[in-house]
Amino acid sequence: MIPAASFSGKRVSLFGLGGSGIATARALIEGGADVLAWDDNPDSVAKAGAVGITTADLRGADWARFSAFVLSPGVPLTHPKPHWTVELARGSGVEIIGDIELFCRERMLLAPAAPFIAITGTNGKSTTTALTAHILKSAGRDTQMGGNIGRAVMTLDPPQPERHYVVECSSYQIDLAPSINPTAGVLLNLTPDHLDRHGTMQHYASIKERLVAGSETAIIGVDDSWCAQIADRLERAGRQVIRISKRLPLTDGYFADGTNLMEAVHGRYSRVAFLEGIGSLRGQHNAQNALAAAAACLKVGLKLGEIQSGLESFPGLAHRMEQVGRKGHVLFVNDSKATNADAAAPALSSFARIYWIAGGLPKEGGIEPLRGFFPRIAKAYLIGEAAPAFSATLGEAVPYEISGTLAAAVEHAARDAARDSSGEAVVLLSPACASFDQFKNFEVRGEAFRQAATAIDGVKPIGGTR
Repeated sequence: MIPAASFSGKRVSLFGLGGSGIATARALIEGGADVLAWDDNPDSVAKAGAVGITTADLRGADWARFSAFVLSPGVPLTHPKPHWTVELARGSGVEIIGDIELFCRERMLLAPAAPFIAITGTNGKSTTTALTAHILKSAGRDTQMGGNIGRAVMTLDPPQPERHYVVECSSYQIDLAPSINPTAGVLLNLTPDHLDRHGTMQHYASIKERLVAGSETAIIGVDDSWCAQIADRLERAGRQVIRISKRLPLTDGYFADGTNLMEAVHGRYSRVAFLEGIGSLRGQHNAQNALAAAAACLKVGLKLGEIQSGLESFPGLAHRMEQVGRKGHVLFVNDSKATNADAAAPALSSFARIYWIAGGLPKEGGIEPLRGFFPRIAKAYLIGEAAPAFSATLGEAVPYEISGTLAAAVEHAARDAARDSSGEAVVLLSPACASFDQFKNFEVRGEAFRQAATAIDGVKPIGGTR
């Protein structure tokens, strides 16, 4: 835990008592703050009280006495309308912050030189965060990873000068972190997302920009116009900017040339790393993730050999194009995290001969946006509520069966892929659907796929158990 000593002796209100909210409250208390916390969920209030956190309905609190208000990132700050606690805090002139802001203040108080890599973007931020932390750890660096991935940021070990922090930041967290100041700030990409919470794409982009605007070095993917404009704007303002691109050669920055990661300096190119043969980093989207990780690791002092070694040993993230097993020429890939068509596209673009398991609780738009990948699909195995609609979209373009259940789909796809003599065949779970018709969440669905695949006679698990 990181005790929030910057609020020692001060009275702080807090709303939102989920896992990260309770962790934040305990960090404040450990640091000497007088905390009053609340949640709209009575069960959450009871859990907080059971671990010694003082709770009371903040509607009746004396807000003039609070030095700060700590808000859970899951609670609306601006759209569709501010939460009632936000209105009370603003009405009393109380600063509104989140747990990332607390971390930033403790780092500046204890060890401002501690390397801090903050990563955001609409897509790919979890993989990039995990990859960056893995490279640092494999190079022997004292590394802490958390934020929007894994551990709540205030549960990490306290800042020390040589301790490296890799923190994934959602737009909600950035919105509550006015002094965020990473050593390397990474903005991967921007596409419309969470507009119900941010109102407009312009507002959403402006929030994401804050992370790189406050960084010592801004690492920005410039393959979309929003990020390209942010890079140009920061450079004009005199900020240090490193551009990355997964598809375009750059004059200055880092870009992907096939599986080679290249550095450009005034139009002169050199290779800094390569992804050939690294199964966990297949696909153009992973090239962008690797470019960002490499640029960030170079910024905090790693050598090229250390970066290459880390790339080669990266196991990937569970449920995100996770290679779970192999039997001869058949590879089994768990991409259960792909809960809509856009999320399924990277996996479908990464393999040439696919036995595709898809379906579940359908999302708006179905799989029509994936039509360009249909030639890669040898056969589809449809499950759950979406099966009839998906079969209508596939029509005569892709052979399919209505498998119904995931277990049946894995069994049938494995059988058919084993008979494929055209080269590597991939049994791919990339559902393009939510899981809730048959599974509690995408993690449970992915684990069911992993177990079914590795139970097939002759399948050798990849990467061990998780």
